[in-house]
Amino acid sequence: MNLTLADQSKEPLLGKTLGELKAIVNSLELPAFTAGQIAYWLYKTNIQSFDEMSNISKKTREILSSNYSLGATESVKVQSSADGTKKYLFPTRGNKFIESAYIPDERRNTLCVSTQVGCKMGCLFCMTGKQGFQAQLSSGEIINQLRSLPERQNITNLVFMGMGEPFDNLESVMKAQELFTAEYGFAISVRKVTVSTVGIVPAMKVFLENSKCNLAVSLHTPFDEERRKLMPVQHVYPIKDVVDTINAFDLGKYRRVSMEYIVFGEVNDTSRHVKELARLLNKTRCRINLIRFHPVPGVPLPATDENRLLAFQKALNDKGITTTIRASRGLDIDAACGLLSTKELVKKVQSES
Repeated sequence: MNLTLADQSKEPLLGKTLGELKAIVNSLELPAFTAGQIAYWLYKTNIQSFDEMSNISKKTREILSSNYSLGATESVKVQSSADGTKKYLFPTRGNKFIESAYIPDERRNTLCVSTQVGCKMGCLFCMTGKQGFQAQLSSGEIINQLRSLPERQNITNLVFMGMGEPFDNLESVMKAQELFTAEYGFAISVRKVTVSTVGIVPAMKVFLENSKCNLAVSLHTPFDEERRKLMPVQHVYPIKDVVDTINAFDLGKYRRVSMEYIVFGEVNDTSRHVKELARLLNKTRCRINLIRFHPVPGVPLPATDENRLLAFQKALNDKGITTTIRASRGLDIDAACGLLSTKELVKKVQSES
C-alpha cells in the first residue's frame, strides 16, 4: 500500500514506541490497553488499514484513522540476483528513494536497512555519499524496510549498513533498534542486530550505553593520513579515539564489535597495515571483516586480487586478530549501496526536465 496524499498529511503510527503509543492513546482519551493492541497490529501483522484491527472497537478505529495514518509503504522496485540477493527500492517523504538489501544464505537471512537519504560523510569509496545528504529517515521509514518486506517472516539478522550514517541520525536509529528488538515489536534478538558507524564518537557512546545491539566500525586503514583521504570523518574523530572509546566500555560476554575493512589493492593491504592494525587493536575484543571492493562509477580506487586478499587475512590471523572475508553478494545487480537509488533519482530528474 503506497502512501496517498491524504496519508502523508497525517502523522504515521509506524515507528512509534510503546511509550509513544501510550501517550497518543492517553491524548485521545482511549482505554490504556489500546496502546498494546495498536503495537500488536503494527509490528506483529501485515495489516494495510485500521479496519483490519479486529479487536479494537469501530469507534476507536475511526478516531485513530481520523488523526493518524498507519505509515506502511510498499517498495516500488526490486532487483533480484542469481544468488538470491534482492535489493528493494522504497519511496520516502519528499519523493526521494532509499534501498534495502535482502541477503539469504544457508545459515541466516539478513536484511540491510538504510537510515538516511544520501549521506554527509563523503567517504571516497561510497556511492551513497556521492548523492550528498538529502534527508533523515524517520524511525517509521527505517522500520518500514522490514515491515513491508515480502520476506519479512524469514529475517534472522538485521544490519544498519545501508544508505547513510546511522549515528548521524541517532534518535531515529535508537527508536528503530528498540522496535526491531522489543518483545512488543519485531522481537529480533539483540545479538542478531548490528549498527554500523564511521566513528561518530559522542553518538557511539550513547549507543553503547543504551543499546545491547552489536557495533560495526568502518575502519579501512589504521593510518591517520590514509584514513583522512578515504574518510573525512577522521579529521574530527580519529580512529584511535574511536578504538579508545570502545576499549573503555564493558561490552559484556556476548556483545560483538567488528571492524569493517574494504580492501583496496596495494592501498591498504600491505604488511605495514597488518603491523599497525595489530598495534591499534591489541586491547580490543573484536574481529575484522575484510570486504572485497567491486569498483563503482567515479571511485578512483583499485580492487585487490584474491591471492593478496587471502594473504592479508592470514597475516592478520597470525597476529591474533580474528579475521574473516565477507562473501560478495548481488554482483549481477546494483549491489553497492546508493547505485539503485542514484539511478532512480537521475531518471526522476530527467523525466521532470
